Amino acid sequence: MENSRIVIDGTSLTCAQVTRAARGDVTIAIAEDGVERATAAWRVARDVAAAQPVYGRTTGVGANRVVDVEWEDADAHGLRLLRSHAAGAGPLVAPEIVRAMLTVRLNQIAAGGSGVDPGVLQALADVLNLGLLPPVPVYGAIGTGDLTALASTALCLLGERAWLGGGADGGTERGPGFTLRSADALAFISSNAATLGEAALAVTDLRELLDASVVVAALSLFAVRGSEEPYSPAVQEACPHPGQQQVADAMRTLLAYEQPTPARIQDPYGYRAFPQVHGPALEAAAYAEDTVTREINARAENPLVDVAGRTVWHNGNFHTAYVGLALDSVRAALFQTMALSAARLGTLAEPSFTGLYPFQGATEASSGIMILEYVAHSALADVRRLATPAALGSAVLSRGVEEHAGFSTQSSRATTDALGAYRIGLGCELVAAVRALRMQGRAPAGGPLRAAYDIAAGVLDARVEDRPLDTDIASAADLLPRLARTLRQATAPPGTTPSQDGPPAPWPLPPLGPQEP
Repeated sequence: MENSRIVIDGTSLTCAQVTRAARGDVTIAIAEDGVERATAAWRVARDVAAAQPVYGRTTGVGANRVVDVEWEDADAHGLRLLRSHAAGAGPLVAPEIVRAMLTVRLNQIAAGGSGVDPGVLQALADVLNLGLLPPVPVYGAIGTGDLTALASTALCLLGERAWLGGGADGGTERGPGFTLRSADALAFISSNAATLGEAALAVTDLRELLDASVVVAALSLFAVRGSEEPYSPAVQEACPHPGQQQVADAMRTLLAYEQPTPARIQDPYGYRAFPQVHGPALEAAAYAEDTVTREINARAENPLVDVAGRTVWHNGNFHTAYVGLALDSVRAALFQTMALSAARLGTLAEPSFTGLYPFQGATEASSGIMILEYVAHSALADVRRLATPAALGSAVLSRGVEEHAGFSTQSSRATTDALGAYRIGLGCELVAAVRALRMQGRAPAGGPLRAAYDIAAGVLDARVEDRPLDTDIASAADLLPRLARTLRQATAPPGTTPSQDGPPAPWPLPPLGPQEP
């Protein structure tokens, strides 16, 4: 299958492809033009370094940038650099993040700005295809280069450090070796590939969960006999934020088969203000995905090898402030919309909204879904904690010459953790919405909302007597990608079919600004 093969060319890698490479059974191939760009950059880097000082190739690094490397020491300099920087600490990061890192660094080198020996491209592709992993501890980067992670990778390529096997036993292997040239050592490790790889996974998961949220909110609205009035075109045109309009459009699509009589003249904020709160999260996610996609295809190297100008440029493109700030914004928006999910969950426990016993109990004295609110608010508290902007940190390193950091690494990690908590909270709402509809003896009349209900009802336990609900929550969380695909299919442009292989394609936002009639 074509979908089981990803071709790396240095210019067109997507976050969804990074996710497939990190999690799926795919084969990684290298495009010829990527090899050509890397080869050209390598030749220019070699020639320039022979004629003038080049940071990391003919000099030390960090505060040692003023120290020249003597020619007779050049072969040992790079190896010392790799050994000294392979010093991460703490538990190892998840295998999928390591694979994402390898995929991103492979693409960056193919972009042709690093000057690393092009032979490393096939070596990295072989590592990915064989399922091997370098050991990468969680602590060691602050958003100005994943030096420890990539130094560990380089030592594995050189055969000094064993690869971790990709099998379930987690054994170690020597794997394919590659003679990384000493002069290429800094050029190989001077990258944010691990941070960007995790960010790519996070924004892909984020888009999927935000889509699933719209479906879950629609099921909850139907269960409480809420009003569709807040989603009307007239309301949205009066305050035309693109994300808000997108949410309202999707809600109208999901509810198109229903003709409910609203139970109230005005619903609580969880329903009435849903487009206004969820819309910013969609816009923040779209911006974050654009930012990460730009970075993983950039020639963000220091020094940057300029093939056309046959020179190198010392610069600050290693700084990932854009990524860190974009993800910080995502988590703030995620907390806002998750708070609405928790609020909707509260209505689903309330008899005046559902017409059922309190907490959807089997009897008036039953606890029913009472505990789901505790679980959801526990998860929400973690998202609130993780929403603290990582960019508020500061650091002065390397004898004062590196006096700033954006902490995008920590922002990526916090986003991964926040998404895990968000998934649990949304799963709680889904359990409650489906249970309410079952106990009411109601189901959506048709269309995508009925399809979503049938998917959930086919998996979630139908018993209503008091019992442990932990399995229900886990099952509901696992269902969210399927619900997201239901929405994608319902909102896809005519004549198109969303891919079923891997994460779905992005759900496009309406264009910004007024449009020509």
